[in-house]
Amino acid sequence: MGYVEEFAETYAESYGEHGAAPLTHSVADEQKHLLAYAPLVKRIVRQLNSQIAGAIDRDDMEQIGLMGLLEALRRYGEPDGAFGSYASLRIRGAILDELRRQDWRPRAVRQQSHKLRDGVRALTRKLGREPSEHEIMEALALTPEGYQAYLMDENAELIASFDEVLQESVSNDSAPSPEDQLVVRRSLEQALRGLDEREQRVVQMYYEFELSYKEIAAVLDLTDARVCQLNKAALNKMKAVLQNA
Repeated sequence: MGYVEEFAETYAESYGEHGAAPLTHSVADEQKHLLAYAPLVKRIVRQLNSQIAGAIDRDDMEQIGLMGLLEALRRYGEPDGAFGSYASLRIRGAILDELRRQDWRPRAVRQQSHKLRDGVRALTRKLGREPSEHEIMEALALTPEGYQAYLMDENAELIASFDEVLQESVSNDSAPSPEDQLVVRRSLEQALRGLDEREQRVVQMYYEFELSYKEIAAVLDLTDARVCQLNKAALNKMKAVLQNA
C-alpha cells in the first residue's frame, strides 16, 4: 500500500471507526491510559506551539490536550493499535477549539494579517504566478522575521480550518457505516493525489509523524518559511477537494 492510501486509511478510520457510545473505563484504567499516552499529548503540544507563537501557555495546552485525550478514551473504548491516530485528532481538536474560543489573536494582529494576505493576493495577480519569498518581502516591506510571522499566522488559521473540514467529513454522533468510511477515504486519497511530492511529504511529516515546521525544514533541507508555504499550499488544495466531495 502506498503512502496516499495509508494516510487516507489512517484518517478515515480515525474519524469514523469509533463514533458510537463509549465503553466505560474504571478510574484506575483511565489513569493508566492517560499516563501511557501523555507523551503523545506532549508531542502534539510541541508541534502546535511552534505554529501559534505562544498564544496559550504550554502547560495550559497540555492540560487541554489531556482533556482531549480523556474524551478520546471515553468515546473509543479500550485502546488498540489504531487508538493513537484517533486520539491525536481529538487532542489537536481540543487545543484548536480552545484557541478559537479565546479569539487568540489580538484585533491588530488579525487586521495586519488580513492586510498582508490581501497584499500577497494583489502581487500574485500582478505577476500572474505565485510570488517568491523575496518578491513578497520586497513588495510588502517585510523583514525575514516579519515574513516568517505572517506565514505562521496564516498556517495556524489554515490548520484549524482544515481540521474542521476533516471533522465535518463524518458525523461524530454515531458510528458511520462502512460505505461512509469508504467515501471519506476515497476523498482523502483524491485530495492527497492532487499534491506534488514535496507537499505530500510535508503533510505526512506534519500529520502522521507530528514533526514541527522546524524539524520538517531540517529533514527536507528547506527554510522554515518554505515549509510553511508548502504546508499552506497542500492544505488549501486538500481542503478544496474535501469541500467539493
